[in-house]
Amino acid sequence: MMGWNRNIYRSFIIISFVGVIILLLFGIGQTLSYLTTGADRSSMLHLALHKERVYLPKLKWKDTINPGRPIEKQTLQDIEQDYLNAWYIRNAAYQTNTPKGIEDYYTKSARKHIFASLVSNKEKNIAIHGTTTTHNIALDFYSADGQLAVITDTGVKEYQRVYRDHELVLETKLQSDYQVLLMLEDGFWRIRHMVKDKNHTSDPVTQTNRSIKVKENKIFVEDKEYQIKGINYYPQKTPWDMFGDDFDMNVIAADFDIIKNTGLNTIRIFIPYKAFGKAKVKTEKLEKLKQVLDKAETKNLKVIVTLFDFYGDYSVLDWTLTHRHAEQIVSAFTDHNAILAWDIKNEPNLDFDTRGKENVLAWLKEMTHQIKQFDPNHLITIGWSDTISAGLLQNEVDLISFHYYLDIDAFSDAYTIMNTEIKKPIVLQEFGLSSNRGFWSPFGPSEKEQANYYKQFQEIIKQNNIHYLSWTLYDFDEVPSTVVGKLPWRKHKQKHFGFIDRDGNKKPAFEYINK
Repeated sequence: MMGWNRNIYRSFIIISFVGVIILLLFGIGQTLSYLTTGADRSSMLHLALHKERVYLPKLKWKDTINPGRPIEKQTLQDIEQDYLNAWYIRNAAYQTNTPKGIEDYYTKSARKHIFASLVSNKEKNIAIHGTTTTHNIALDFYSADGQLAVITDTGVKEYQRVYRDHELVLETKLQSDYQVLLMLEDGFWRIRHMVKDKNHTSDPVTQTNRSIKVKENKIFVEDKEYQIKGINYYPQKTPWDMFGDDFDMNVIAADFDIIKNTGLNTIRIFIPYKAFGKAKVKTEKLEKLKQVLDKAETKNLKVIVTLFDFYGDYSVLDWTLTHRHAEQIVSAFTDHNAILAWDIKNEPNLDFDTRGKENVLAWLKEMTHQIKQFDPNHLITIGWSDTISAGLLQNEVDLISFHYYLDIDAFSDAYTIMNTEIKKPIVLQEFGLSSNRGFWSPFGPSEKEQANYYKQFQEIIKQNNIHYLSWTLYDFDEVPSTVVGKLPWRKHKQKHFGFIDRDGNKKPAFEYINK
């Protein structure tokens, strides 16, 4: 009997404990429900977009003086952000023909036209991939009650690609003016009316009398013909992470002495997009890049700076973020004497299959235009992975750069074809042979074979007066999987392209680094 009472007592305690927990959870749920009352999809979407800026076209306020009520700085910032987010959401909607987010940035009257266009485009299987790159805004009116604002947005640069049945049918660039009426609803500025005033052509980029230029298919620096004799460079201990935590300017300076003493005059370095901060470039990374460029200048070495390493999106909706990335880096060094050229992207044609050739080419083309605006003083190139792609976008760049890792015996014919078809300086931007004979490649080239390869290639280079940058100064201990994948034989090959081995000894090929 006593044991039975004890079990009842224990059961009562357990049931009471469970009941208290249930009541506690119910109370928390009710509290959260109360606190989130009114937190509809609109506010959640706004908060998400405010947390991470996903649309950053170049925006300039031309006039913010309101003749009536003065506008608060925070209100001006809110109008700017909600207005740009409205553009982003509309562009995203036209790309997928789904109205997600439209109600959050357009009033009921404004979204009728958008919804009708989405329905029509979907029926015709039309998709519009678009973005804006530039806005110039003036405040025309701000109501006394703070609920209404009228802005004029002039010189809006728009880019669009129109697809029908997944086939590209139109690619266009416009420059337009807009008048926009915004209303404050639920604490957010929504577009009520948006009227396009006119379209006009873009103003051409004016070139300064720059010290580095191309004339008659030749490169000139300070009015003297310049022949690129160079090498792709990473410090031996930090390949593909030159500007990381182990950045050591003393090591880099010593390497620059080695390079200069061989008679080479140019290096090519790489700027990783994500590591540098993407749309918000890290100040400390810019400072490290400045140190490298300053040291190169003191050593009388020119630098080709390759941007957007490890970037691979290219989507139209991502364009403005990459534009801000390029602007922050390129604008910081527009007058730096060490820079020879900006190389927009390393081997972008390798992304044609996965990202779409037209997407990649459109991004590259617009990026060349952006960089010319940020820096009219230096040359522009693109580092194609082969001779076949080298002629793409040749009218947009100053130098035609290509890489060659195929049979050396086929090089001369391939180069002759390029040189006949292309009327700009051609740069052999990467070439080399890995001395990777070993466990993972028992029949790979030896160091002696690597030396013979460079001896033969330098003879071809001299005969044709070719601009060149070899790959690369050092053998490496480690190669990141992001570069060549995880397969050990691929990593092993990439470790042994250097003229100097991992112990710091000059390999036989070093004799032909510049001959």
